[in-house]
Amino acid sequence: MILDVIVADKKKRLMEQKQVCSEAEMKKRAEECNRISISFYEALKKPGLSIIGEFKKASPSHGRMDNKIELTDRIDQYNASVDAISCLTEEDHFQGSVAYFEQIRSITMLPMIRKDFIIDPYQIYEAKVIGADCVLLIAAILTDEKMKQFYDLAYELGMDVLLEVHDEEEMKRALTLKAKIIGVNNRNLKDFSIDLNTSERLSKMLPGETVFVAESGVSKDSDIAFLGQTRTDALLIGTAFMEAKDPQGLAKHWKKVFESAADYNVKAL
Repeated sequence: MILDVIVADKKKRLMEQKQVCSEAEMKKRAEECNRISISFYEALKKPGLSIIGEFKKASPSHGRMDNKIELTDRIDQYNASVDAISCLTEEDHFQGSVAYFEQIRSITMLPMIRKDFIIDPYQIYEAKVIGADCVLLIAAILTDEKMKQFYDLAYELGMDVLLEVHDEEEMKRALTLKAKIIGVNNRNLKDFSIDLNTSERLSKMLPGETVFVAESGVSKDSDIAFLGQTRTDALLIGTAFMEAKDPQGLAKHWKKVFESAADYNVKAL
């Protein structure tokens, strides 16, 4: 499974990184960091659809992104249309980096999530140091003990957590943790197939105060309209925005499509 390969590569990267900056030093930097995080939770919890616009150079399922605008132009468009930003920092399979994150952090005031395959406290300390407001934790690669440890550490450092699940069992684990923000990845990580019904199905398990994020698989109006009829608070959109000439216009359009579908659903009830 691709997750196993990514995690194995991440372990190698971490060994190299700790040779440059030890975990003790990274922890010290994080604890001394005086930057006050911007609430990722509040950005997504507000009424109406929230959108997390993503920055990624490539992905295992898609290959290299066909980027049609420069990074600074994309930031300007995201600043004017989305509610938060996701940035991949995974090096080997998504061509991300900490430097890429820091570049974006320096030119936006939107809350940012470090999207990576977090398997070590080092990465959470580093997230704080580079200016992340939230970190991604993937239930599929963490034990219950590690998931709680990393979740608590992120909040101790003043950051939020987006806890990603893929099925009912992982959702039950997330609910036991009482996670404030839960995301469902609609991509099957075994064969890369997309099924938006995953979000529709799993979102029904959530309590009202939990923010629900639908991740992956959104590429057209009908996808947005479908999710507009579900219990979705936010969408994390990557490839569709990365390959759009006008992500700002697309984000604004999809918010309207979502709200129309949501209004129709309320009236139908």
